[in-house]
Amino acid sequence: MDEALLRRLTPSVLTVLVRRGADFAAAEDAVQDALVEAVRVWPADPPRDAKGWLVTVAWRKFLDATRSDTARRRREDRIEEEPAPGPTPAVDDTLQLYFLCAHPSLTPSSAVALTLRAVGGLTTRQIAQAYLVPEATMAQRISRAKRTVSDVRFDQPGDVATVLRVLYLVFNEGYSGDVDLAAEAIRLTRQLAAAIDHPEVAGLLALMLLHHARRASRTAPDGSLVPLAEQDRTRWDTSAIAEGVRILQTALARDRLGEFQAQAAIAALHADAPTAEETDWVQIVEWYDELARLTDSPVVRLNRAVAVGEADGPRAGLAALAAIEDSLPRRTAAAAYLHERAGDLTTAARLYAEAAHKAPNLAERDYLTRQAARLNSGLRN
Repeated sequence: MDEALLRRLTPSVLTVLVRRGADFAAAEDAVQDALVEAVRVWPADPPRDAKGWLVTVAWRKFLDATRSDTARRRREDRIEEEPAPGPTPAVDDTLQLYFLCAHPSLTPSSAVALTLRAVGGLTTRQIAQAYLVPEATMAQRISRAKRTVSDVRFDQPGDVATVLRVLYLVFNEGYSGDVDLAAEAIRLTRQLAAAIDHPEVAGLLALMLLHHARRASRTAPDGSLVPLAEQDRTRWDTSAIAEGVRILQTALARDRLGEFQAQAAIAALHADAPTAEETDWVQIVEWYDELARLTDSPVVRLNRAVAVGEADGPRAGLAALAAIEDSLPRRTAAAAYLHERAGDLTTAARLYAEAAHKAPNLAERDYLTRQAARLNSGLRN
């Protein structure tokens, strides 16, 4: 069973159902039912036209689900519109579906959550972690978004900023989480960059390429995390770095700075350093200052504190960290690192252990646990 093919076809099938009049929530349910049917049937009887098969089955599932609640006349009209058997044009509707989910009737946060769930394939828990909210809160937000778009027509696409936010979150989940969507996010951002002339689209594409260039070096053969400072830079994809820097420079030259361009500039400075020791941390702090001005994000302020610790010393970093709420994810890990650099190994070991307990995924938990064990072993000896 080609799961990648099913994932790739899902947005196109969902778009077809919505265009034919299905409300979004019912269309999503019908597509999911069709995917389950495909998993059951295809291994023994694979179709010649995968998309056409999914469209036909999903449409029938939709009709079956709505038949009891729909007037006979409307039901008969929809049955007549059932797609005819035969090849279906191979059109990639994924990016269009991103815009449709970013409908003006939704708030940006609800549009992002809906798209991540319906198109990106992320679980409610993964989306909640990305937004730093409880899973139950995110489930309610997604349900409300589905109800909202079920009553509107998809003839007003959402704005570019919301679509960029979705693509960025999909990329981040694919880069570090359980679902590998990073390459798909890059592909869609390339499509968007080719379709519209927008400096933040270029900034996002540059950011993705620069981060993706380091992907091969981020984990050891046993799957454990490798921090940036310890990564084998000979394994970085220099062609992707060069492309990302070129795209970024063109975007910055337009003097319309946005948050994705600022993040890409930070990533470019890391990529430009031959060794970790040669990283230009002073410039990185300056770019974090710009990014904080643009976003006022607590995550940005957390990363800035770590950068200040590298540029001006760990005590300065801890002073910057003091202004950030203790509840922010990864703050405890940052504090542990800065305390270790400041020579307070007892505090650092305790904080590493605390951070491991709060880690959002197994790889981070294992890494932080090893750091605590390393320091504790040294303290005993």
